[in-house]
Parts: sequence; structure tokens; C-alpha cells
Amino acid sequence: MRILLATVFNYPHTGGLSTHMTTLKAGLEQLGHEVETLSFSDLPYYKQQFFAKGPSFFMNRMAPGKGILLGHKLRSGMLRDMIKKKHEDKPYDIVNAQDIYATFAALETPVPTVTTVHGYMTYEAISRGSIKTESVEARVLQAKEREAYEQTRQIITVDFRIRDYVKNLAAADGIRVHNFIDVDQFRPQTERKQELREKYGFAEDDHIVFIPRRLTKKNGVIYPAKALPTIQEQFPKTRLIYAGSGEEEAAIRTICEKNSTISTVHFLGDIPHELMKDYYAMSDITMVPSVHSEGVEEATSISALEAMGSGVPVIASKVGGLKEIVQHGENGLLVEEKNDEQIADAVCQLLRYHDFGQRLAVKARLKIEEEYSHISAATKYSSIYETVLSKVST
Repeated sequence: MRILLATVFNYPHTGGLSTHMTTLKAGLEQLGHEVETLSFSDLPYYKQQFFAKGPSFFMNRMAPGKGILLGHKLRSGMLRDMIKKKHEDKPYDIVNAQDIYATFAALETPVPTVTTVHGYMTYEAISRGSIKTESVEARVLQAKEREAYEQTRQIITVDFRIRDYVKNLAAADGIRVHNFIDVDQFRPQTERKQELREKYGFAEDDHIVFIPRRLTKKNGVIYPAKALPTIQEQFPKTRLIYAGSGEEEAAIRTICEKNSTISTVHFLGDIPHELMKDYYAMSDITMVPSVHSEGVEEATSISALEAMGSGVPVIASKVGGLKEIVQHGENGLLVEEKNDEQIADAVCQLLRYHDFGQRLAVKARLKIEEEYSHISAATKYSSIYETVLSKVST
């Protein structure tokens, strides 16, 4: 099959959607399919600025929230035109849209379209502060979600909660294919731990807690910073490394400065995905401290999967899809959301009892190999595509 993975957002970028596209593409290609990606990033820079970002920015200044909707609509129209042109040059068999506005773009072309739903678009926009709760913009965006889910030929969701959300919103049935990783790329590399610490400027006896999350409210990234003083009472050489950017960075810095821990907290910003495996390998613990925020729950976290695949002990919040992949005391540790005391206790437990952490990590790697391989997921996606195309041809 000739398959297009499409999004109105930038690609590649930092975040799960981009990682999902890259890894799915690799898996489908290993199965023999021809796969292309198309995104907002494929537009010329001047078009991005003058025909989407600029109008969206100025509209948002005049009427907060409306600019977001306008920006999505403009991006969708430009993506539609790109899909049509590329399809005319060399036809696609199917488009797998990665968001609702890519769905609208693809639906205006002759190509059969399926949609992967990665989250709760309206609630996530509210959580980010892009639109306000119960505003006209929130109602419009949720209506657009409903419309996309009703019109696409097949919905694929990355966890059961999102599948149920789509069902409740649009009475549309989705197929759950949970998130996945490249198990060959994200694998244990304990032999490189000290080499990588030297490369990135960390000491052999540092206790490194890695937080590979966008710095946004729903990811709960402020709570490890709140827990750090308690952790450092027992393990003074503990360091936090944040990989990601976002609106919560200022709040994290404020807390760390207040607690005099800022010198032991490192902000990497957005880093290339291929570098993530280095940071997993050099870390003692990976933390995924997600929280409920404006109705948004963590899906099957790709960051957690990558850490588990890399053989790093994981501490995660007991929310959303994290509860599906982490079994407390079996292949990781779960803590209550927004609970910095439990975070501190869990970190200290893993730092104090190294062998216990390694047992968790070994079992986590086995789970990833058995259940979360990108080849297994690509096979499921391929089967879904074939089923949709068989219905189109009859």
C-alpha cells in the first residue's frame, strides 16, 4: 500500500504524536509498505507565517481563542491542497490523519481516510489555556471533533479511555491500538552509562532523575521539582533533567529558586528524538508525573514505554493509560497524582534499593518486547487499512 500519515501540526516536533508518526512509518515500511508524511512543516516558511500563524496571532489578540480555531482551519485548507497535489502526482491508497483538522483536509480529497485519535483535543486546548472552559470556542472545537469522528472511515485510538470518549461524543466506534516503540532503538545500554555521563557533563555518582515531558500542566512536571528538597535530604547528589519545553518552565524555575535547588535542575528544552535514548541510558530513574487537567488524562505514554524499553526504572502517576502499562511493584512504581511526598518516597526507594529497581526494569523490558513492539502495531494498522479499502472497493 501507498500510505500517507498527515497532520496539521509541525512534524517532526517534540511530543508523542510526532514520535508515533515516525515509529509507525518505520514499522509499516518494514512490512513492505510505501509511507510518506505530510505536515504544516512541509509548507514554505512564508506561507506558514503569512497565511496561518500571522492571521491566527492577530485574531487571537482581538478575540482570545478565536485565533486558535482560525489557525487550525487555515492549516487544514493548505494541507488539503498539498494532499491533492501529491495524490495527483502519485496516488495514495489511504490517508491516516493524526488529528481532526488533518481529517477534514483528507476528506476533501479522493483518498480514503482513517483517523488516529491521540487525545482529547478540546480539553487539551483548555488545559493549555488556548481556549476557555465553556466558551463559544470550546463548543465549536468539540463540535468539530464530533464532525471529524462521524465522517472518517475508521477511528483508531491509542487507549481505551480515548476510545470511550469518542464513542460518547460522536457515537462512533474506534479500534484501540495502544502506543508503541521501536524496541531495537530503545533498549538497555547499561555499558554506556558512564561514557554518556562524561559526554553530557554529569558525574559518576550523580543520581539522575530524567523527566522526558513537555513542560505543560497536564504532565505534572512541577511536582518532581517540589519533591526535590526532600529527596536531596537523603541523596544530596540528586539531579533532575527535564527534556521538553512549555509554559510550566517558569513555575518550575520559581520553585527551584525558592528551594535553592536550581543548580541541580537541568532544562534541556526540545531535543531531537534520537538523543532521548542517550538520556535514558545515563539516568537512574525516569519519571512520568502526569495529572488530570481540565478533563485530560495521560494516554499510553510513549515516554514511559521508551524508558521501560531502555531498562530504566519508571515512576509514574496512577492516571490514565499509565495504569495500563505500569504495574506497581512489578515493572515500575505508581504514585498518586500531584503528590510530591509519594514522589520523593518512590525516588528514595529506588535509589536506596538498586537491585529492586533493576528487577523492575528487567520485567518492564520484557513487557515492552511482548506487547508494545512497533512491528506488532504496524501489522494491526496495516490490517485496519486493508479492511477499510476492502469496503471502499465493494
